[in-house]
Amino acid sequence: MQRPSNRSYSLRGDRMTRAQSLAMDQHWSNYSISVESVLDFEQIFINKEKVIVEIGSGMGEATAQIAQSAPQFGYLAVEMHKPGLAALLLLIIEKQLSNIKLIREDAIYLLDNFILDNSIDGIHLLFPDPWPKNRQHKRRIVQREFVEMVAKKLTPNGFIHIATDWQPYADWIKNHFTANSAFSGGVVDRPDWRVLSKFEGQGLKKGHQVTDFRYVKR
Repeated sequence: MQRPSNRSYSLRGDRMTRAQSLAMDQHWSNYSISVESVLDFEQIFINKEKVIVEIGSGMGEATAQIAQSAPQFGYLAVEMHKPGLAALLLLIIEKQLSNIKLIREDAIYLLDNFILDNSIDGIHLLFPDPWPKNRQHKRRIVQREFVEMVAKKLTPNGFIHIATDWQPYADWIKNHFTANSAFSGGVVDRPDWRVLSKFEGQGLKKGHQVTDFRYVKR
């Protein structure tokens, strides 16, 4: 499968700070995965109870805190923004985390081609781009095909947790997952593990309403 023509993310600049550049030069190979074949999570995350895929880890603040609070789980951070990955890499080094691996790749392409069915225990999709304009809706990551793919890749009783601060997108997410009989679940309270990031805090100050969803594969 080719990479999706309608990307669900915006490609931003790759300008990095000196510290980020040094981290990428010195440590990227130790914490990243070069995707060339199907991922073997038993080898990537040895002796971890579960494997969680973080789609769009952004600047890594939330991912690092989540991984630090649950060292028994392995976290695969999938992100295209190079400075974001570099920022997360700095946090990994600072916090001495050993349960995060980084992949710079389109998440849809990765799931479809390099992750086995029934192989991941959870997916975090925190504040994906809502693409608010009607003509942009086709770029939203949550589509019928995405929901079907998630159902295939999750283990039985595996979950996807989604958070958004755009109410029309929340309605869109609910409609798409409700339409798929493979899932049960819906709106939930913000879980303790989902830390309040700077991004979310800024939105709350502006009066944005954040909606959390948790859907479990039947």
